[in-house]
Amino acid sequence: MNREKEFRGISLRLARNYLQNLGGEATSDTTVEGDGWRADLSAEKVAIGPSLELTEVTVAFEGDGDAMSESAFDELIEDFSRKAMRAGG
Repeated sequence: MNREKEFRGISLRLARNYLQNLGGEATSDTTVEGDGWRADLSAEKVAIGPSLELTEVTVAFEGDGDAMSESAFDELIEDFSRKAMRAGG
């Protein structure tokens, strides 16, 4: 199972912290692994209008179908999304 989502207005550090709060362990600055899942993080600046830029963090979620059900995987992504929406713009 693979899903990729983008979130604007949060930092890489904050995204990593949210994933750790959801039961993951950071294995590097851009990778967090949990029980049956992994998330790879990347960030870039994106233009919003002619003079404003925001950070956009991309989270590539990967779930191990043998260790995690699809519904649990979807719930993890939804839980992360709720946290990220509160912080981001």
